[in-house]
Amino acid sequence: MESFLNTKWIATAASIWIQCTSGASYTFGIYSPVLKSSQSYDQSTLDTISVFKDIGANAGILSGLLYATVTSRSTRLLTGPWVVHVAGAVQCFVGYFLIWASVVGLIRQPPVPLMCLFMLVAAHAQTFFNTANVVSGVENFHRFGGTIVGIMKGFLGLSGAILIQVYDTLCEGDPTAYILILAITPTLTSLLLMPLVKIYGTTTVDDKKHLNGFSSSALVVAAYLMVVIILDNVFTFPSWTRIITFMFLLLLLASPFGIAAKAHKDSERPSIETSPLMDDSEPMPTKYGEYHEIPGEPDRVKEVASSSNENLSNDHLEDGIDMNLSRAMLTVNFWLLFVAMICGMGSGLATINNISQIGQSLGYSTIERSSLVALWSIWNFLGRFGAGFLSDIMLHKGWARPLFMVITLATLTFGHLIVASGFPGNLYIGSVMVGICYGSQWSLMPTITSEIFGVRHMGTIFNTIAIASPIGSYIFSVRIIGYIYDKMATGEDNSCYGTQCFMLSFFIMAAVALLGFLIAFALFLRTRRFYRQIVLLRSRDS
Repeated sequence: MESFLNTKWIATAASIWIQCTSGASYTFGIYSPVLKSSQSYDQSTLDTISVFKDIGANAGILSGLLYATVTSRSTRLLTGPWVVHVAGAVQCFVGYFLIWASVVGLIRQPPVPLMCLFMLVAAHAQTFFNTANVVSGVENFHRFGGTIVGIMKGFLGLSGAILIQVYDTLCEGDPTAYILILAITPTLTSLLLMPLVKIYGTTTVDDKKHLNGFSSSALVVAAYLMVVIILDNVFTFPSWTRIITFMFLLLLLASPFGIAAKAHKDSERPSIETSPLMDDSEPMPTKYGEYHEIPGEPDRVKEVASSSNENLSNDHLEDGIDMNLSRAMLTVNFWLLFVAMICGMGSGLATINNISQIGQSLGYSTIERSSLVALWSIWNFLGRFGAGFLSDIMLHKGWARPLFMVITLATLTFGHLIVASGFPGNLYIGSVMVGICYGSQWSLMPTITSEIFGVRHMGTIFNTIAIASPIGSYIFSVRIIGYIYDKMATGEDNSCYGTQCFMLSFFIMAAVALLGFLIAFALFLRTRRFYRQIVLLRSRDS
């Protein structure tokens, strides 16, 4: 039993469960109306608070620095990803508990800046959970970085729909009680499972097979959630039905531990290989100018590496050294990624932050708006999981990973145009396109970061690039959507009804997404030769 609990498979299953409860920020649309009414906010003020939520959920520099510190070989006292989980659990409880106390009147109504601080602290916990789970996953499965990032990011995306099932089952339409649940559930889950999340230095020939098992589990959970959400939208479920469907959901979520048990059983066979991290004779994917000897064709590998360096001289890196944050920020590729994420993540996040208000302005019912928020989590998951999984497959076939970023940002442009159109049912179509494309950025960006800049400082670098998301959200949510909406709003409740409320805003965001497409295309052109090097080394490695 002890050996089973100390494997990278049980670490993966534990990380998945923590991810499943970490996405409270994606359910802002559930409790934003009660927050707005109880605190007497207008739309611009609510959007300002949502931006601080986005800053907290995406500005993970501190979590990246903490992870790098506690996983360093020089650290002696507090070591391991569990330290990062503890820091996240404390922030989660404190932040959401204070928000709940403000809404129910347990404490005096805080001024807007203080409420922004509460929201920032609550959402900031997500970056600690996410960093600990994603980076440890990449270190455990470095050969399939896109797949493991897609799994972790995918379950984080699904967490919104999972938490909404908790809301529907336990809260019965009471968003105030739901805020208290957000303070308790992620905190307890992370504290109970964090001892299992560790970094291991072995790899097996069955890694891909069992990762596919985790992927299949994610797809089954996503399909089940989508069916439940759609049926609940058509037929109003009684309480006993919600309880049964929720219990079955918990059974499905237990499947990763079954996969971990099977993987552990297979790993006990005498087919375990030494990790490439520990064996210098084993080639592995690397960064600019870095290669390992491959028996039979060393000159060919050196030739490819040299070719990559010649074409990427601006971002040249000494052999065998990972870039830290300061060095990464001196490269053109870092800033291309950053600006592309402002366009992609920022506009996508602004959409989910306002989806409830968009639905209200277009005449969608309360149930339909709740379903849109829940379904967004499904599309978000499909983007995160699909982009990681498919880009790994295509990478081994010779396609550079940034090409997927180009494709998804082009599709995101059309998604924003559909939302802007305002035709009947447009949000169901538009939210699918925007949700999938937004989610894909969260899988592609960390993986591309680990490939271009190395794994050692991956947590710090990708969390720094992730700041682009709240920056874009602030520009689009407050300066564009909130400003235009308040100009159009009438009546005592500061509400707006009709297609004109959000049409201009989404036309602007469509133009921005198009700009992101062009920037991502420039990144693709700059890194094509570099990715050819990765493909060659990985094909030899496997």
